[in-house]
Amino acid sequence: MNDNYEKLFDVEPRILKYGENPHQKAFLYKTQENADFENLTEIELSYNNILDINCAVKIAAEFFDVNAAVIVKHNTPCGVALGKSLNEAYLKAFDTDPISTFGATIAFSQKVDKEIAKHASSVCLDAIIAPDFDNEAIDILKNNKELRIIKLNTPYKTIRTMQEQEIHITPFGTLVQETDNKELDKDLFKVVTKTKPDAEMIEDMVFAWKIAKHVKTNAVVVAKDFKTFSIVGGQTSRIDAVETALNRACDGAKKAVIACDGFIPSIDSIHAAAQCRIGGIIQTGGTLKDNEIIKAADKFEIAMITTGIRHYKH
Repeated sequence: MNDNYEKLFDVEPRILKYGENPHQKAFLYKTQENADFENLTEIELSYNNILDINCAVKIAAEFFDVNAAVIVKHNTPCGVALGKSLNEAYLKAFDTDPISTFGATIAFSQKVDKEIAKHASSVCLDAIIAPDFDNEAIDILKNNKELRIIKLNTPYKTIRTMQEQEIHITPFGTLVQETDNKELDKDLFKVVTKTKPDAEMIEDMVFAWKIAKHVKTNAVVVAKDFKTFSIVGGQTSRIDAVETALNRACDGAKKAVIACDGFIPSIDSIHAAAQCRIGGIIQTGGTLKDNEIIKAADKFEIAMITTGIRHYKH
């Protein structure tokens, strides 16, 4: 396998310690066309580290021009937030799920300062990524001997669109598809309910939708005030995903929004949202039951936007 890929990429691979598990061999093939980064520590990056860094950076790239913090565990986001300052964004993201942050990877959209470093160095983390770090921040973070400090040299804005294809190798053949870089156009939204979302709710819907795009199907994100209260993905039914997300959000679901990566297939999800006093839902729409679902949302005065865009991620 290694020899075949050397011919394909015409580059010497970096041999990783192992793959997802110790019994799996793993290699990293990196060319000049890939994102440029520096590991500011001597701690080796593992296969799993690179997967988590990739996930965190892709989500942070959605918010490249604002203060954003993205926490990822096992290649899955578990906390995302925006803030007036980067430190505020970080603390909001951390508050989403402090338990899952143990051993997590965190990506920041802006330069990390010593205030963030003080908190982050006290937490058990695998890696922290940012476009830059204060010298004081680096010194503080290096006190955590197990933490990998990654300086991202390629701008987030560039990373957003630099990957054009995705490849999955299966026993049945190699699957190739265009990367899901579809942007959400707020001017093309369809507000389908009698209850209309205000400007703040729309911004929260866009925020949550951008995150749901990077979560495995069926993805459900509960958010409010540019902060995730729960992120659920990989469920085999939409209602299970909705109920799990709402249970995790607890009181945070009140007047919050739900974002789904696909369509809502039945009114059971609307009933669950209503019980937790959700204020708005953004979803793909376009099913035979749309009228029934919209009618249910109207009954409970839930604002709903349909996008016509699906973001399945298998």
